Amino acid sequence: MTTQATTAEPVQSSMRWVRWANLVFMLYLLLVAVSLVSGGFKWSVGEQAKTLFEFASHPIAGLMIGLVATSLIQSSSTVTSIIVGLVAGGLPVETAIPMVMGANIGTTMTNTLVSLGHARCKEEFRRAFSAATVHDFFNLLAVFIFLPLEMMFGLLQKISAWLVSPLMSTGDMSMKGLDFIKPLTKPAVNAVKAPLESMGTMGGVIMIALGIALIFLAITVMGKLMRSLMVGRAREILKSAIGRGPVHGIVSGSIVTILVQSSSTTTSLMVPLVGTGVLKVRDVYPFTLGANIGTCITALLAATAISGDHAVFALQIALVHLCFNVLATLLIFGLPFLRELPLKGAVYLGELAVKSKSAAAAYLGLVFIIIPGGILALTA
Repeated sequence: MTTQATTAEPVQSSMRWVRWANLVFMLYLLLVAVSLVSGGFKWSVGEQAKTLFEFASHPIAGLMIGLVATSLIQSSSTVTSIIVGLVAGGLPVETAIPMVMGANIGTTMTNTLVSLGHARCKEEFRRAFSAATVHDFFNLLAVFIFLPLEMMFGLLQKISAWLVSPLMSTGDMSMKGLDFIKPLTKPAVNAVKAPLESMGTMGGVIMIALGIALIFLAITVMGKLMRSLMVGRAREILKSAIGRGPVHGIVSGSIVTILVQSSSTTTSLMVPLVGTGVLKVRDVYPFTLGANIGTCITALLAATAISGDHAVFALQIALVHLCFNVLATLLIFGLPFLRELPLKGAVYLGELAVKSKSAAAAYLGLVFIIIPGGILALTA
């Protein structure tokens, strides 16, 4: 037995090293993928970028695009990374900001779907559905407050521009401090681009498609690797995070989400705990807000892959995502009368869902499919 245990330890240690190496490679793949989206967008669209995104120029349309895309993909990290790549390719920051807000709403669909697993037991379902939808209501309220402010005053655009201003050199918009990434990603991007150059603009479209596919792959595998590497630590943080005050809950939610690379995973873990009565909705509320903040790390990492004229704008849109979530947490959770609104809405919806399962289905269909789809059809 002792010999077997002694043999098992080096094997486990070597497996951990392999996982860490794979994680580093997936991070590199993410950086390459964002560069492919950026380069492909510049190549295929060029001067026609304004025409291509004219349908998204209205903030409400942009919001719905972000919401629908994230609902379909089930990953706000993936969608925001793609948006970073598009901004680096010429998509205006002001057009991308509502898309980022929409991604915040779309990502809440996952834990709401998880709550349906408790549908057999009425009391469990009421608690689980309330725990899931408190995240929905918070993000909806955040957009309801900050989208009009953005439309009227450009609040997030101005704050994020101020944050990136030290990186702007006089006379041009470059990020010299992040140029060390380009030599790492350029060989891989050139290797993909070379055989496509004879295809004209279609080559750029293929680069975008390949970049998006690689973003999917990189983020999915990164999430699985981080969960396997950090499962013990993440579980310890999770256990100590709840019930020690809202600030501790928010910080812990951010840390756990950075560890597992997915706010959907973090918030979905909370739903069964509330459903089975281990925790209360009020307990997990601050933790979900921390998940909103923690998920911003992926877009910030993606922005480091960008160089050139639009590099500063790529970082700016990643900072918009962070500023939006931090400001929403400070404002809504900081003001008692606003803090209670998501809780009250979630509890009411949980009670309604127990009375009629069709109400839960109608809520999911309306918020994530019918209303966004209808608005997009009208604005198109």
